Amino acid sequence: MSARPASPSAAPGPVAGLPWYRGLTKYHWFVLIVCWMGWFFDTMDQQLFILARSPAMTELLGPGVAQEDVKMFSGVATMILMLGWATGGIVFGILGDRWGRAKTMVLAILFYSMFTGLSAFSVTWIDFSIYRFLTGMGVGGTFGAAVSFVAEVMPARSRPYALGFLQALAAVGNMTAACVSFAIPPGIPVHGVSGWRLMFVVGIVPALLVLLVMRRIKEPESWVRAKEDEARGKVEHKGHGMGSVRELFGDRRWRRNVLVGIVLGLAGIMGLWGIGFWLPELVRDVVKSGADWYVSLAMLLFNGSAAVGTYLFAALMGWVGRRPAFALMFIIAIGTVFGVFGFMTQASQVWWMAPLLGLGTLTVFGGYSIYFPELFPTRLRATGVGFCYNTARYVAATAPFTLGLLTTVYIDWHPTLLSSLGSVDSPFRYAALTVAAVFVAGLLVLPFAPETKDKPLPE
Repeated sequence: MSARPASPSAAPGPVAGLPWYRGLTKYHWFVLIVCWMGWFFDTMDQQLFILARSPAMTELLGPGVAQEDVKMFSGVATMILMLGWATGGIVFGILGDRWGRAKTMVLAILFYSMFTGLSAFSVTWIDFSIYRFLTGMGVGGTFGAAVSFVAEVMPARSRPYALGFLQALAAVGNMTAACVSFAIPPGIPVHGVSGWRLMFVVGIVPALLVLLVMRRIKEPESWVRAKEDEARGKVEHKGHGMGSVRELFGDRRWRRNVLVGIVLGLAGIMGLWGIGFWLPELVRDVVKSGADWYVSLAMLLFNGSAAVGTYLFAALMGWVGRRPAFALMFIIAIGTVFGVFGFMTQASQVWWMAPLLGLGTLTVFGGYSIYFPELFPTRLRATGVGFCYNTARYVAATAPFTLGLLTTVYIDWHPTLLSSLGSVDSPFRYAALTVAAVFVAGLLVLPFAPETKDKPLPE
């Protein structure tokens, strides 16, 4: 029998003091698990790329390639992935409002699964980057559909915690990729096949999820009602249909919300992809022998701490409000980046510095999954979330390349601040510390951000 959607209002009424998950129906759990699995495999794909990009570029660029070139082209490939992510997030976000959350999520999962698998057959850095762009489109499309789906299906009292839970468990996808890299080291051939190629083959697995759930998952009732109202002409807003970009930017309220969301997203996304996800390269610079093992360990610890921190961040948002929680997290991000990229000099420090960096640069994404859906009405929710979470990526896509460019700048400058504090002077480290200034932009936009704590979703 097919599972049927349950209206949030149909759920058993909340009882003061009970946990958020009490009273959820089987269908609530079904939706949460399906959306989590889609986002789980999504984040696993991201992390497989992070772990595999240096070995992949080393092979694809040919024998004798300099490490500086490997880092530069790795940054270019990362930038191309993020451009695809941004494009897919916006396109699939609009489709999520027009076609439905469920249909869009299924399509996005198929998209990133197929092109992740094709990445394993790359022969040059150019076709590898093309596959990364197309993979990024599917990756970007999953988030908006998934969080809009969960936000609209869950009871109001459970919504922030369920969305925080969704993002926290997504870190398990990152951890799974780290475990895959333990079993299949990306820099070591396995039976004559490059490890990084086999890692991308694993990325085909998410397509199986589509086959399992596509017949059972239904559109949220609020979306169905909004779609019916549009078809019958029974709408009070002066919009231009479901997923209208013109209304999103033409209405003063939604325009302010989307601009605030874009800046908030820019701070976290540029910080993570321009700094946090360069942890493998930092570890490789520090650890000269057995680097692959330490890189896998670092990413496992990085994402493990983020999984815990993300859920705690969701609880903090419910306790103190959205804006104060974001402010605290951006301050923590600045401190952790300075501590890790400034002072990691020994292999033993990976054990505690890697989780510290994960807490500082990845935890904030739990706030996006809660806050962004609360900024927009049903008819514009996936579109608005897509713009907030992905428009920022067009700017943030420059972060990996910017890190490489800044590294060349610091090669000529020769600053000595870190060595004077007992660390090691490195152009790469100074470049990362410079990019960390983006977290200040997140702090500066908060006074303009609406506080949505304890408020219903706009309709």
